[in-house]
Amino acid sequence: MHSSLIGKIEKAKVYAQERHRMHVENLQVAFHGENSDHVVELVDGKWHCNCDFFAHWSVCSHTMALERILEGMVPRQELPALAGA
Repeated sequence: MHSSLIGKIEKAKVYAQERHRMHVENLQVAFHGENSDHVVELVDGKWHCNCDFFAHWSVCSHTMALERILEGMVPRQELPALAGA
């Protein structure tokens, strides 16, 4: 294998361990949920999902799962305040 390619592979391994170097600005994910498929997007730092729960709460299990997977690379969501809590 060419030595410059080997160097790039090694550098990629280092970068993969340094998540703080990366920040996702825009993202679209096809999420295959238990009941149906959904489209989850991160646009200009704001999450969007086409599921019914997100339409009411502006947060859902799909966006929270992606936030966990991409921890440190995407903005954290504020959870809604519970009425009467």
